[in-house]
Amino acid sequence: MALTGIQIYKFLPKTNCKECGFPTCLAFAMKLAQAGAELSACPYVSDEGKAALAAASKPPIRLVTIGAGEKKIEVGNETVMFRHEKTFVHPTGLVVRIKDTSSADEVAKTVEAVKSYSVDRVGMTFGMDGFAIENASGDSATFVKCVEAVSSKSDLPLILMSSDASSMSAAVDRVKAAKPAIYAATKDNIDQMIELAKSSGCPLAVRSSDGLGELAELTEKAAGAGVDDLILDPGVRGFADSLVTLTQIRRLALAKRFEPLGYPVITFPGEGASSLDEEAVLAAQHIAKYGNIVVIDCFSPAAALALITLRLNLYTDPQKPIQMKPGTYQVGEPKETSPVCVTTNFSLTYFSIAGELESAGWPSWLVVCDTEGLSVLTAWSAGKFDAEKIAKTIKGENVAEKVNHKNVIIPGGVAVLRGELEEELPDWKIMVGPREAMAVGGYLKENWKS
Repeated sequence: MALTGIQIYKFLPKTNCKECGFPTCLAFAMKLAQAGAELSACPYVSDEGKAALAAASKPPIRLVTIGAGEKKIEVGNETVMFRHEKTFVHPTGLVVRIKDTSSADEVAKTVEAVKSYSVDRVGMTFGMDGFAIENASGDSATFVKCVEAVSSKSDLPLILMSSDASSMSAAVDRVKAAKPAIYAATKDNIDQMIELAKSSGCPLAVRSSDGLGELAELTEKAAGAGVDDLILDPGVRGFADSLVTLTQIRRLALAKRFEPLGYPVITFPGEGASSLDEEAVLAAQHIAKYGNIVVIDCFSPAAALALITLRLNLYTDPQKPIQMKPGTYQVGEPKETSPVCVTTNFSLTYFSIAGELESAGWPSWLVVCDTEGLSVLTAWSAGKFDAEKIAKTIKGENVAEKVNHKNVIIPGGVAVLRGELEEELPDWKIMVGPREAMAVGGYLKENWKS
């Protein structure tokens, strides 16, 4: 039975040294109880405490890291089946596969397209996370050459794919410092792959061709040999079987605390799809249920945008909306005569209105009020976006010093605030803008006189 935070706290040194990364021993104990930290983070826990807490403090799904630099992929360490229960923590890694049978030009073109691809969403920049290099040729020298070509052109994390231990060893040797993932250990090569993972310190993917029973046996063997960082490939590829199997793995790891399956999962949607569109749909399913690393065969900017957006939505804490820092933002290059617009600090709201102002060709001053990340109507109904808050923000930001007029535009959805805001800002003219951001260009064209 899992221990509570208070029960765990009794075994800790109670020094509040902060070396574990938490402000107090009690805070660390609470995190251990939630399976959000590992006991090894505390350097002073006694042997007796370690023995008592080992099982209780171990995360149900191990955190595994691929890569060694700033762009490393961290997957696993999830603690819930459904996002609304708490939150998903480590976003799915989106990886593009390159086969060593491709020409040098094709490889270079793919690497350049993937590493240069980026998309801005709600103030953050995203892209693809790594490359999976497959020994499709079956030739060791060709595989090594391809690995060297990709690693020389990109610093994104690598997954090396070969069933031949000697070919894998030669490739790992070239990029060992980058800590690539080794894919994959099977019942036929498990011993050699275990030794390679131990000697290189790289994470090891384990693949089964005969169900979860065989997969559990292989992971138990690898873990017993001292390989802790494992990745699971249950061998399923289609829509229905991958949904069922990945859900079973997640439930066994979280609900049953079945340690042999308590590791991140890697999926290959291209192997279960008959077209690029099908691959994108299956990849989306894997992101939601419950792939931790998704390997894409056909890189497409359009598909990548959809998958990245889906991943962002799923891995945003539902209790903490993505927010902008409150303040006054410049849209374009506003002048003293430019419009002053007010909005909330919910990122989607901010980027919607900022994007419409920019595309309509209206350089503006955009005053962002602190509404704890809530949208306009939600914040207004919660009492976090009212006349007092708007007036306080405008005064605190010294907006009057930035313009030669005193006209401010509030969102049409909160037109009821106009009267109260006129009392709070008696020297300002309060203008009520459109309800929808997309109408702001037409509204300004008709109502704003610079």
